[in-house]
Amino acid sequence: MRNSHEIDYKIFGNDIQVLEIELDPNETVIAEAGAMVYMEDGIDFQTKMGDGSNPSQGFLGKLVSAGARMITGESLFMTHFTHRGYGKSRVAFSAPYPGTILPIDLRDIPTRSLIAQKDAFLAAALGTKVSIHFNQRFGSGLFGGEGFILQRLEGDGLAFLHAGGTIVEKHLNNETLRVDTGCVVAFEEGIDFSIQQAGGLKSMIFGGEGLFLATLRGTGRVWLQSMPVKKLIEALMPRGQNANKEGGFFSSFME
Repeated sequence: MRNSHEIDYKIFGNDIQVLEIELDPNETVIAEAGAMVYMEDGIDFQTKMGDGSNPSQGFLGKLVSAGARMITGESLFMTHFTHRGYGKSRVAFSAPYPGTILPIDLRDIPTRSLIAQKDAFLAAALGTKVSIHFNQRFGSGLFGGEGFILQRLEGDGLAFLHAGGTIVEKHLNNETLRVDTGCVVAFEEGIDFSIQQAGGLKSMIFGGEGLFLATLRGTGRVWLQSMPVKKLIEALMPRGQNANKEGGFFSSFME
């Protein structure tokens, strides 16, 4: 038997997508605070500390879990949407910036556990555990676009991630893949994630690919995004500010 609620869903749109969850009576979906777009009659929502994956967890445990979410930069609370009426009812969510919504059935992952960047989680069926995952490699935390702290999603139901731009799924079979540090959305636990220097000194400064690259090695699935939110912000900045930013780094380096 599943521990997670069995929810149905539809995804609308292309560049700015909306996730619509269909709930049967007493089914619940959890989501990031502020992600809701609309909800139909019969849907009741409550803001709670924690993901609700462990109903017997006491207040102190919920407080610790909520504090861990604050470390990742997420809200202290999560919103629980439950269908309290009859028949079917729907609630919809969207992410705070343009991109693609990625549905993942955690039953399809051998370990039923997924590692994701800290701002990728959008929503999931009740019963999904959302916790922090510390990157054991110091260099990955110090220089990686994903940071030292990632998120771990565990369970046997549907979870939904959001990524900037287009999502690319890669299947590694004891292989190595090097990508821009900010382009990693999620990966299975069979994948080793580390950060390496991007070539020689000249390539690092003038190559335009950044100082470091993420190295993903092992067997399992990896999900990448074409437009990380940081790149989107930089692209929207006035040209002069971008130039000053790059020039400032180069000048300080030369000094």
